[in-house]
Amino acid sequence: MFSKIFSSKTVSADTQQTIINHLEDYRSESFPKGILFPDICPEFILEKANQIVIKFSLPFPCIGELEQIAEVLSDKVKQTLSFDINFNIKAVRSHELAGIKNIIAIASGKGGVGKSTTAVNIAYSLMAEGSSVAILDADIYGPSIPTLLGLKGQKPTSNDGKLLSPLESHGLSAMSLGFLVDENDATVWRGPMASRAFSQLLNETHWPDVDYLIVDMPPGTGDIQLTLSQQVPVAASVVITTPQDIALADAIKGIAMFEQVKVPVLGIIENMSYHLCGNCGHQSHLFGQGGGERVAEQYKTQLLGQLPLNIDIRTDADNGHSPITKDKTSDISLQYRKIARNIAAQLYLQLDAASPNTASLVIED
Repeated sequence: MFSKIFSSKTVSADTQQTIINHLEDYRSESFPKGILFPDICPEFILEKANQIVIKFSLPFPCIGELEQIAEVLSDKVKQTLSFDINFNIKAVRSHELAGIKNIIAIASGKGGVGKSTTAVNIAYSLMAEGSSVAILDADIYGPSIPTLLGLKGQKPTSNDGKLLSPLESHGLSAMSLGFLVDENDATVWRGPMASRAFSQLLNETHWPDVDYLIVDMPPGTGDIQLTLSQQVPVAASVVITTPQDIALADAIKGIAMFEQVKVPVLGIIENMSYHLCGNCGHQSHLFGQGGGERVAEQYKTQLLGQLPLNIDIRTDADNGHSPITKDKTSDISLQYRKIARNIAAQLYLQLDAASPNTASLVIED
């Protein structure tokens, strides 16, 4: 049955069969039908010190999960095992923006739920999982990406006098109005001016070749969101909320807005879901409990993850740091990385090339 994949003469057929069976039987949110898709043919290599390396391609980044699987398999076959994976990430929606494969909008119905901080940490997490990423600050009225990336006060340059070169932090390319104007100037702009500014930031930046462009959207369902949804080939969106009833009500409005303009919602991230006591480990649900799960179930979407109310996240954000760039194996980093894997996997699993090329807004009387 698996003769076409038993290419190695040094890894025994029994060992290969054990590995294949485990990968086929494995189930998770990212791999609901197992890891070996119909056209995946692993190559087995036996390196020095009796270490097994398994090589194949996957359509979304998931290094963290593969590392966990490798530990289990190492115990099972009694040999050190690792994966050498080529992540062949493709655009799920056709568009003409050079260098960018997939655009993911990170949104919230209201401010104060940690949307921008979450967007930055998701971007870094996608990189830690094996993909290339850029981030665009679409919050024209309150750009916070420069502060969160530790780039406040820096200015972009242009190599050709036409397109701006994005700034970079820990390998993450970024563009924000906050790099171009004083942070207080944009707050008095009218909607059309803000929409034009956003379009220019997107289209007049010389983006590098990236698998994902994370767009940190402003809170609400106004001009910027509609401009993004109508004029930009967004592959999908993610909605950030807290368990608090008032935040959930606004999150529902955000979901409804994306559905109206035909932008799929991959799922909900519940931020500040609980406070974890540093002394005893007790979880306190300060803003309520289970709200994100209820909304996800009601609107037939995914609860992508629940993040704690953590002082380290807040202090890192204020100081232009990220837990992922400091230690990508810390507890909070692993939580962000799991969410990022869920986002990338859902994007691949839910969408395909048949998605509409342009979104349109239909207003019914």
